[in-house]
Amino acid sequence: MASLYATRVTASGGRHGSIRSEDGLLDLKLALPRALGGSGDATNPEQLFAGGYAACFENALLHVSRDAGHRFADDDIDVVARIDLSRNGTGGFVVAAALAVIMAGIDQQTAERLFQGAHAICPCSNAIRGNVDVIISVSVR
Repeated sequence: MASLYATRVTASGGRHGSIRSEDGLLDLKLALPRALGGSGDATNPEQLFAGGYAACFENALLHVSRDAGHRFADDDIDVVARIDLSRNGTGGFVVAAALAVIMAGIDQQTAERLFQGAHAICPCSNAIRGNVDVIISVSVR
């Protein structure tokens, strides 16, 4: 399978360090969240994962929608991703995800069909399927 795109990001210092992409567009300090005893004065891996998943999923949803003949303005769709960090039964760390999609201008049944189509093609959804619990909700306004 030929790669459509590849990038590299270097992490240094773990959750108290920084990350930087090879092109320099991503260059961030990291901090442990306050809820985990850290300073909380910088972003953390869970926030980055949530933001990436939400953006990736919304793009997949727009793609599926266009193929189905629906056109949406930028403010017609909101995707909220929640990432939860917890411990498993052996003391290891695991994440769970929840996606909430709010769509305007269509009925609930159509929104659910488009959502399922996006979930099937989204690279992030495909990457975590079977490994991360994902709760899905879709609503219309």
